[in-house]
Amino acid sequence: MKNKNMPIIIGVIVVVVIGLIFFMQGGDKTAKKAGDSAEPIVIPTHNWSSQVVMAYVIGGIFEANGNNVKYVPADSQAVYESIRIGDVTISHEVWESAFGKSFTTALDKGGLLDWGDHEARTLEDMGYPNWVAAKCPGLPDWTALKNPDCAKNFVTPDSGGKGRMLEGPQTWHGDLIPQRIEALGLGDLWTVKFAGSADALWAELEAAKKEGRGTIIFNWTPNFTDGAGFTFIDFPPYTAGCRPVDGGDGKCGSPDGYLKKAVNADFPKTHPSAAAIFKKMSFSTSQIGAMAALVDVDKMTHEDAAKKWLADNGY
Repeated sequence: MKNKNMPIIIGVIVVVVIGLIFFMQGGDKTAKKAGDSAEPIVIPTHNWSSQVVMAYVIGGIFEANGNNVKYVPADSQAVYESIRIGDVTISHEVWESAFGKSFTTALDKGGLLDWGDHEARTLEDMGYPNWVAAKCPGLPDWTALKNPDCAKNFVTPDSGGKGRMLEGPQTWHGDLIPQRIEALGLGDLWTVKFAGSADALWAELEAAKKEGRGTIIFNWTPNFTDGAGFTFIDFPPYTAGCRPVDGGDGKCGSPDGYLKKAVNADFPKTHPSAAAIFKKMSFSTSQIGAMAALVDVDKMTHEDAAKKWLADNGY
């Protein structure tokens, strides 16, 4: 006797089989790409907005590729040694001025690979919001800082009667800026204080504007301040070896530098698909500034900023 339900049963079986094939061949966006290890790609997070947002952006792209991802807080200088020995997998913002020496030291030891540059040139140095210029005639030429009438407009309660420059966290550059100020003969008029975080730098900008006082802070480009009216001080040009850490006299500014990526040497072997994707990633100055602005201007969380960036860019 013919079973009237047989065509229905067969149809269900076909749908299930097709669904399984689709799942196995990549219909599930979380399925790992063939050849990539199931071990997580360890991505470091540091203490400035573009780096953290970009960490989640890159992690989201890896996850869409089927990879597992793990985020870990990491010291921005020691991270290259961590990558070299395999505790961390990648670095996506290697700033030449701040981290170039740590990066090349680890690179020379082996186990770390230079994975290419972003489409951006960097500058990391002291500067000021444009509305401050009138308080120190002659800026951005650094010699304007020699004028006591300039320095007095930058005195704060914690500066001991001297003009204050607010550096970033000391872990970024060590004593680079204090050494420069002394080398250029500015130590009698200026003192350098260290901010605890990038957020403290932006808070200083807001406070100084509200109080109508002068402020000089450490900043960098690409950043959200690129379109907000910020000027870097023109210190004597950087030349190779001019910094005290390299045997120089310290009388120099920062280089027009690279913004690189780096990976553990085994990454292309353990995660060939993800490594190829990361190799091709190259964010522009405007893209990096936009990532930072989502947090520092729009006040989004790093994770939400990354989700928005991914959605806005078709991921």
